[in-house]
Amino acid sequence: MSHPATRFETLEVSSESGVLTVAIDRVPQQNAINGTLLAELHTVLDEAERLPGCRQVVIRGASGVFCTGMDFSDAAGSPQSVAERGGAEFLGLLKRLTTVPVVVVSVVDGRATGGGVGIAAASDFVVATPRAVFSLPEALWGLLPCCVLPFLIRRVGFQPAYSMSLSTLPLTAEQAYRIHLADELAAEPELFLRRLRQRVSKLDGATIAAMKRYQRDLWFLSAETERAATDEFTRLMSTPEVRERISGFVTAQVFPWENQR
Repeated sequence: MSHPATRFETLEVSSESGVLTVAIDRVPQQNAINGTLLAELHTVLDEAERLPGCRQVVIRGASGVFCTGMDFSDAAGSPQSVAERGGAEFLGLLKRLTTVPVVVVSVVDGRATGGGVGIAAASDFVVATPRAVFSLPEALWGLLPCCVLPFLIRRVGFQPAYSMSLSTLPLTAEQAYRIHLADELAAEPELFLRRLRQRVSKLDGATIAAMKRYQRDLWFLSAETERAATDEFTRLMSTPEVRERISGFVTAQVFPWENQR
């Protein structure tokens, strides 16, 4: 049974046959992540846990953009706040995606950058269309994908994650599929989603919760790893060099490498 779509400030959410579909819709901001988007995603996950028949949450982008990570305008406007809380809040969302007792699917149709790669990596399944592109450009800004890497390493292994981070080179959909960042490469994601829904609908919610809990127990993300990720993010975001690069981009649309001599 389908229900009318609900419009949030940054999301549009629809429900049909035990599936909540979330469309990130901050197109003028390139679907960048701010505090409001994080809070609204948590609200959707709350709803998924509350609905007895919900077994699947599908996260999509809009207009050829899945998600481009941190909102630089937000970071330039409240640099101290983002430095102190942004990493922990984003890491909290990624952790929840791995523990919420429903199957989380990211459909990447277009660009997934920085934190957008993190959302995909923390999902249970990733479907990429042929025009999907995945990249971690943080090093170009003097940053590191601190909170993304634990989840990316969990999904693809150390070397592919390290290579993406250090080279900053984008991956095509085919390359992402080869390293298992994407589970399915499909021009029509709905076919895969329909097959998955038919199988997942047969599972008890408690079984999904137990599977995700047990998988996390087998994984290395400890309290120390979480603290290292958030501490490093805070340190880098607090440096004058990073703040200057972000501010320069927001005010003059100048990329850091364009200032290099």
